Amino acid sequence: MSEKSFYLVSLGCAKNTVDSESMASLLIKAGYSPVEEPSKAGVLIVNTCGFIKPARDESIFELRKLARKKRRGQFLIAAGCLTERYREEVVAQVPGVDGIIGTRRWMDILEVVQQLRTSPPKTLYHLPDAPTVGTDERGVLRVSRQGSSAYLKIADGCRRPCAYCSIPLIKGTAVSRPIEAIVREARLLQDSGLQELILIAQDTTDYGHDLGMKDGLANLIEQITQAAPRLPWLRILYAYPGYVTDRLIELMASRSQVLHYLDMPLQHAHPETLKRMRRPSNVDWVHRTLEKMRAAMPDLALRTTFIVGYPGETEEEFQTLLDFIAEVKFDRVGVFPFSYEPGTASEPLGDPIPTEVKEERASRVMQLQESISLARNQALVGQTLPVLIEGFQNGVAVGRSYRDAPEIDGMVFADGKAQVGQILPVLISGAMTHDLMGSIVQPVLGK
Repeated sequence: MSEKSFYLVSLGCAKNTVDSESMASLLIKAGYSPVEEPSKAGVLIVNTCGFIKPARDESIFELRKLARKKRRGQFLIAAGCLTERYREEVVAQVPGVDGIIGTRRWMDILEVVQQLRTSPPKTLYHLPDAPTVGTDERGVLRVSRQGSSAYLKIADGCRRPCAYCSIPLIKGTAVSRPIEAIVREARLLQDSGLQELILIAQDTTDYGHDLGMKDGLANLIEQITQAAPRLPWLRILYAYPGYVTDRLIELMASRSQVLHYLDMPLQHAHPETLKRMRRPSNVDWVHRTLEKMRAAMPDLALRTTFIVGYPGETEEEFQTLLDFIAEVKFDRVGVFPFSYEPGTASEPLGDPIPTEVKEERASRVMQLQESISLARNQALVGQTLPVLIEGFQNGVAVGRSYRDAPEIDGMVFADGKAQVGQILPVLISGAMTHDLMGSIVQPVLGK
C-alpha cells in the first residue's frame, strides 16, 4: 500500500462523474497514483449521490463496504452530494469515515487529504459555508472521458423551483462556467481525437443566465462548433421545457456537428400535476415546440423522463400522461416513481400514493413506451446510420448511433470490420425495443 495512492468510487449521474474525474486530476497532479484495488490505496474516496433515497442507500452501502475493510494507515473520505446535505448522518451510519467534503468544494480534495495526513482529527468536516459550487477549478478540465466520448460540464447548480427536487439544496443556484473555458476545453478534446462531446448541466438551456447572456446555450454551441470544427458529434442533454428557443432549434438543424437528439425531462403532462410540481404547465408549448423541432429535423430523436405517483396524481391525471406519450411518440422515455424528499417544497404534500400504485403506473408507462420505441426502431430498418464504434469482437461491432446517449439509451450491433473509436455507416437490418442490428457498409474501392 502506497501512501500517495487513491481509490475512487463515483456514484450517481454523469455530472457527478465529472466531479470525480476533476478530483482525481488534482490528486494526480500532486503526485498521487490511482489504483484499482482498495487494499492498495492510501486514500479511499466515495463521491456520493444524494438525490433520492435509493441513491443515498447505495452511497451508504459503498462507504460501509470500504469502512469494513479499511486498514491501518488508510483514510476514507465521503465526498459529494450526500455529504453536502447529510453530513452528520453519514458519519453516524458509517463510523469508519475519516473525512467529509461536500460537492460545493470538490476542488479542496487535496487539502482534505493533506490535513488527514498531518493532523487527523476524529472526523474532519470540510464543509465551508459556500452558497454555490466553487468556480476556482484549479486548472483541471471539467470533463469525464469514456473512450471516444466525453461529458463536459458547462454549469453547476440549479435555479429552477421544482418542488420535488433537492438539487438546489445540495448545490445552490445555477453557476455557469466562463464560455472561454468551455470552448478551450472543447478544442483540446477535439485535438485529442475525441469523437463525441456531450454538454451537461442540471439545465443546459439555462446556461449563461447568471452571466447576463440571452440564449446562452445557442451562443455556446455556436462558439464550440466554430472553434472545434473537426469535432464530429456534439450532443445536448437536459433541456428545460420553455427554454428551447427558436435559435437553438435553428442551430441544431443547421450545424452538422450538433446531433439531432435532445433530452428534455418533462416530468408529467397534466397541467395540475405540473403545477403541484412547480414545473412549466403549458403543455401546448411542448406540442408547439416539438412540432417546430421535428419540422426542422425530421430525424430528431427525443428522450424525456416522467415522474409517476406524485402526491395528488389521480388516475385521470395519470391517464392524461399515458395519452400524451401515445400522441407524441418519444424515442426514449425514462420513468421514476415519486421519491419523497424531506426538506423540498413538496414535503408538505407527503407521500400519500402507495408504493404498489406508483410501481404499477411506472410499469404501464414503460409497457406503452416499449411498443412505441419498437415501432420507431423498426422504421429505421433499411436506413444507413453513422455509428460510433465502442467495442469489437469476433466480427461484431458494438456502438451507438446519434439517437443513443451513453449509458441510458440503446446500442447498435453490426457485422463487419471496425476499429474502436471510428464513426462508421451501418445499414440497419433488424430492430429490437431498445437496440438495432445491421452491417457496416464497406467503402467501394476506387471511390
